[in-house]
Amino acid sequence: MEARYPPRVPRVPITVLFVCTANICRSAYAEVAARHLAGSRTDVVFSSAGTHGYVSQPMDAEMAQFLPEGGAHDGFASRRVTRDLIDDADLVLTAEASHRTFLLEEYPHAFRKVLTLGQFAEAAGRSELRGRELITAVGLRQPPARPEHDVRDPYRRGRAANARSAAQVDEFLMIVVPALVDETTR
Repeated sequence: MEARYPPRVPRVPITVLFVCTANICRSAYAEVAARHLAGSRTDVVFSSAGTHGYVSQPMDAEMAQFLPEGGAHDGFASRRVTRDLIDDADLVLTAEASHRTFLLEEYPHAFRKVLTLGQFAEAAGRSELRGRELITAVGLRQPPARPEHDVRDPYRRGRAANARSAAQVDEFLMIVVPALVDETTR
């Protein structure tokens, strides 16, 4: 008799939404840099949006200069955050605490999954958990958002401001992206 196994259910990727103000600098950078860092992996999907700002605009050229080599942003188009984007995301990571506050005022039901990027990076760096288990655990025990978690807005503030913001996002992503990767697919 032939052994029968249940059909294999495809894994649903973790969806991460980065949010800043206009979705042309910080969240756009985070989306492109996180995709680049994840490489060809399909277990985590990254996107971004803005709380106020622009629709269908390219990534800010000054900020784009700091993307890692090979970090393609050609097809990037900014967009505004919507309830559907929030609801569809497993994790929403904001550039600043003010963005988190804005989102939670608009979408209080998303409290467990909306954190600042720095807040989540700090929690992920202290945890042995990975992937969805990590998201759930951090959502239940959110560390406080602190000023050093905020990625300051570099828009029209010159090369040095863009470099600082990019470096800070990169520092956080180096913790966050590996922590979200499903450990069974490492």
